Amino acid sequence: MMNLKGSQTEKNLQAALAGESIARNKYDWYANKAKEDGYEQIAAIFKETARNEQAHAMIWYKILNEGIDATDKNLRHGVDGENYEWTDMYPEFAKTAREEGFDFIANLFEKVAEIEKEHEERYKKLLENVKDGLVFSRDGDMIWQCRYCGHICIGKQAPKICPVCAQPQSYFQLKPDNI
Repeated sequence: MMNLKGSQTEKNLQAALAGESIARNKYDWYANKAKEDGYEQIAAIFKETARNEQAHAMIWYKILNEGIDATDKNLRHGVDGENYEWTDMYPEFAKTAREEGFDFIANLFEKVAEIEKEHEERYKKLLENVKDGLVFSRDGDMIWQCRYCGHICIGKQAPKICPVCAQPQSYFQLKPDNI
């Protein structure tokens, strides 16, 4: 692929990715508000535009990163990113906010850092499961749930195909039991 490192085009792509990503979130929020205000058509248009912005962001992301890595690498990137957020970024943001007298915001930064730590742990566990072949298979009988139709079955492995909705094994997860 092309070598963009250090070029103005690389900076422009990074700015485009950030801008499209922010716009996507903003339009999703606007859609929710339009729906709340009773404007279904406007909400639908905001949602459609948000999907368009997401597609644009993906174009720029793929160029900058020469595609999207395999899931195990993406989980590793997730672990690294979440770790940075809870160990460095948010503590520094909280310190600055507190020094500037914004205790409420500092507290929010600290609380979000705690959440980011949980995200890191979740990604670490998922990465272990991928590496150890435990995403759809366990040693003992487990309760598996189809994320598409809700079908529940018990076994050492998730079904290859859901017997209710015919979705592939990739739709199965261990049934959450902490509700």
